[in-house]
Amino acid sequence: MKTIHESRSTFPCAGCPEWIGIAGTRLAELESVQQATIQPGTGIDGEHHARSGQSKRQVTIIQHEHLAVIASLTRSETVTPALLRRNLVVSGINLLALRDQQFHIGDVLFEGTGKCDPCSRMEQNLGTGGLAAMLGHGGITTKVLQGGTIHVGDSVVAV
Repeated sequence: MKTIHESRSTFPCAGCPEWIGIAGTRLAELESVQQATIQPGTGIDGEHHARSGQSKRQVTIIQHEHLAVIASLTRSETVTPALLRRNLVVSGINLLALRDQQFHIGDVLFEGTGKCDPCSRMEQNLGTGGLAAMLGHGGITTKVLQGGTIHVGDSVVAV
């Protein structure tokens, strides 16, 4: 019989990045790209958050399935990934189960470092109640342990 920890690392299938976004400066709109180069210890090349140091928020990831939940809670028809200011949108795998674990997206090795709580910009981007709508649906923060290039359509696999 598997332990709880072993079971937390077992998924019925691999996940898949559906969207990659990069903001070159602090308040810039996120640009959607099909691939991105990821550096260990900093994050995505060209992303304003990518700087040397031991940040636990080098790359932010949100679950694709939660976009519909956030849209429903904000009474919006749809919510685009760029509005939510996360770097990656991943489908098919429970991101919260990857907190405190290592996982690969393509050849890049990440470590989940915690929940990605929404910021006050969600009120501006999603309207009144936007921040509250995202609570519990904001995704995870990660550190990059091994760099490389990720592409939309790569696999997300727990180590």
